[in-house]
Formats: sequence, C-alpha cells, structure tokens
Amino acid sequence: MTPPFQHADIRGARIAWNVTGRGPTVIWCHGMSASAYLQESVGQFDWKPLSASGFRLVRFDARGHGHSGGGETAEEYTWPELAHDLLGLLDMVAPGEKVHAIGSSMGTASIIHAALAAPDRFDRLVLTTPPTFWTTRQEQIPLRLEGANFLEQHGLKAFERLSVDVPASPALVDARRYVTPVQSRSALFPWVLRGSAVSDLPPPEVLASLSNPTLILSCTRDAAHPVGSGE
Repeated sequence: MTPPFQHADIRGARIAWNVTGRGPTVIWCHGMSASAYLQESVGQFDWKPLSASGFRLVRFDARGHGHSGGGETAEEYTWPELAHDLLGLLDMVAPGEKVHAIGSSMGTASIIHAALAAPDRFDRLVLTTPPTFWTTRQEQIPLRLEGANFLEQHGLKAFERLSVDVPASPALVDARRYVTPVQSRSALFPWVLRGSAVSDLPPPEVLASLSNPTLILSCTRDAAHPVGSGE
C-alpha cells in the first residue's frame, strides 16, 4: 500500500511527498509526465528494496505533476528551477543531511543542477536515462513546443493517443505498460513541456566539477534518452 502523501509549500507550489523505510535518506526524482510512483507501478523501476534494506526513501511529485501544484509559466518548470524545488524539499525532509539521489530523465537533470548548486547536500548519485542535452537537445525544442500547443488545442487524452505503444528501448520490453498516462493536469502540462523545451545542462566545464560518486544508467535505442547522453 502506498503511504499517504504529506505536503510542503516549496517556492510557491504545494509539493506532495512521502517516506518509506528508515536510515540514511535517498530521494527519488521521477521523469517528466510521471509521478512519484508511476514508473515503479508500470515496471520500469523498483525502489522498494531500498526501504527494506536500511534506507529512508523519499518519493515526491515534481512541480506540476501528480499531487503537486504549480503555476502557468514555462520558467518554473525548467531544470534549474526544479533543482531549487528539490533543494527546498530537502531542507524540510532531511535538514542538514547529506542525501543520496536517484533520478530519471527530467529527475536526473534536476539532480545534476541541484548537486552543482549545493554539492554539500548530496552523497552518491544514480542517474538513470539521462535526457538529451547540448547539441542533441536542439531537436527536442520544436517537439516540446508543438506538443504544448497541440495539448492546449485538443486536450490531454488526444495528446496521450499520439504515443506509440511500444517499449522505448529493449531494456524496457518487460515493463507492464509502455504508454503511461500523463501525470499532470491539462492546464499545467503545456507549461511543463515549454519549460522542458528551454532547459539544458550546464556547459561541460561546469558539469565536470561534479565530483560525487555517480552511477549512470542509459538504455539502448531510446531516442529521448540516448546512450550518448550517458557517455
């Protein structure tokens, strides 16, 4: 059974989160359009062993996703702003503690920005499915903007029907569901997409300053999360 969510007011948004297990804190940061438990519920990941093996696992819905609120501006959904949400939540749920962090896609990018902004807040990092960035990010911009406009004109259900019901990668062929419902409200998700469109990682020389022990996990043949990003 999923533990009840608590809520915290973080930088103008009501952020939903919960905790399982006891021990050193690990925070899970989901991908865009997902929510705290969605990627586990469809069989992409399974973080339950963490809670059962001496860790305190914090799951939360990112701004504009799941049970969390948000506004209608692109800026607040950019990766650096989501990173500040993450740091604000950590100040509430793990004050003064150096935490481990696990991310997927948007969550991975948020963790990178947060760890660069506050390196003393993080210990080990597990960065799964790193998204496109730098040169490969450019081709994502029109797709995100077109998606946002389509969603506003035709609605969330029509947007979801555009998804192809095949695994994004052979690594996900055993997932219970390939096309997952968007875990964001119709009024907010266009702004999430627009924030994603203008997001990127810092330049290589800045990224190179990140010294945390890090495990990077990429999936082959996933165009939105290419192996080249992990490399």
